[in-house]
Amino acid sequence: MSKPLSLFFAIVSVLLMSATAISISFNAWLAILFAILTLCMIGGGFVVKARIRRRNENKG
Repeated sequence: MSKPLSLFFAIVSVLLMSATAISISFNAWLAILFAILTLCMIGGGFVVKARIRRRNENKG
């Protein structure tokens, strides 16, 4: 995975984690929503990394 793409996933994940932490004190449902979005973003990063690695292995 390229460095800019990794940085994108890292920054967005940290922002979503921060939003989860802040929303805990305001609304539980909003906190749950942000937590699910955070997990999806982290999981999506792993999926993209695996697909890119698999594509590079098939080329070379």
